[in-house]
Amino acid sequence: MSDLDRIKHWLRRFAEHDARGVSPLYEHLAAQAAEDDEVAGLLAAAPSGEDAQPTLLLAAAHRLVQADPIHPLSRYYPSLGGFDGVDGDTWPLFRTFLLERADKVRELVRTRFTQTNEVRRAAVLYPAVALVAKQAGGKVGLLEVGCSAGLLLGMDRFGYHYQCDGGEQLTAGPAKTAVGLHCALSTAGDAVLPKIPKKLAVGAKVGLDRSPVDASDEDELAWLEACVWADQPDRIRLLRTAAAAQRKDPPELVAGDAVDDLAAAAARVPAELPLVVLTSHVLAYFSRERREAFLAALRELAADRPLWWVSMEGYEVGLAHVLPGRDDLAFGTTAQATLGIAEWEGGAARAQALALAAPHGQRMTWLGR
Repeated sequence: MSDLDRIKHWLRRFAEHDARGVSPLYEHLAAQAAEDDEVAGLLAAAPSGEDAQPTLLLAAAHRLVQADPIHPLSRYYPSLGGFDGVDGDTWPLFRTFLLERADKVRELVRTRFTQTNEVRRAAVLYPAVALVAKQAGGKVGLLEVGCSAGLLLGMDRFGYHYQCDGGEQLTAGPAKTAVGLHCALSTAGDAVLPKIPKKLAVGAKVGLDRSPVDASDEDELAWLEACVWADQPDRIRLLRTAAAAQRKDPPELVAGDAVDDLAAAAARVPAELPLVVLTSHVLAYFSRERREAFLAALRELAADRPLWWVSMEGYEVGLAHVLPGRDDLAFGTTAQATLGIAEWEGGAARAQALALAAPHGQRMTWLGR
């Protein structure tokens, strides 16, 4: 398969699997781009094949529409005040807009990465991290790999509201907080609702990213906004709220590689704190070899200190490495991420799948096994 054919395949799969039923605008644009060599070919400027993701092309387009908000294309972008639904003019306008700015698109694709700092994912991660902290018996240190601006590291200061099947509601987090997250929570089979601790004690917060984003910089924050799907403006409002809250409690963000610099980043978390390594929708951007190297690096770290890996990833690229044989969790089948916990003892991993979750954290299903 040629590079262009691979890109077109990913665009088609994104339209059919990721955006369908979630984002009419992005489903339409990705499906059309998958059949257009010129538009799809713009992604060939990405530094590597793993970076040439449909979301990067759509983010680049979103950023350029942000910069030209009076262009007719903006009427299809609710993030910019548009209210028109997809129609016969959407793709022709989009195609012309991008190709007229092809050099700018290629520059963004070449120099930027998809950095979806989706704050609502904290509502999925929180029960797992709080469970680990309870097992650890005190404060934990958080290390988020692929942190972008590190907004998820503020999870101990967010408020959580879980709407359960049957009308029951679970709450956690501070009573007064600027960031309130809502998540629908159901159970699978004979599972029972989880007991979610009200508080999470965090002693250190470190984020590792190859290109950390300073959310206090308006231009950098604009790129984070561009990575949010344009017909989901509520996500952008939440992003801005979390970014403002972070200025009162900024984490330490480290520029580096997820594998090569993992140990150095972990060393920034005081050794007396049990280490919780977080990943959410990061490993899909790694090659299989790099994912295996990441797991090996975690295993090495766990030989020297208590360590838990809390992941919200597609099963195939995440938990499958430490909990094989659970094809029922496959993202290719469920279109949901798997929330999981893994820890190591004597070099051997013990892992558990806790829940299936929507990619943007709006709902999850607690598992009974």
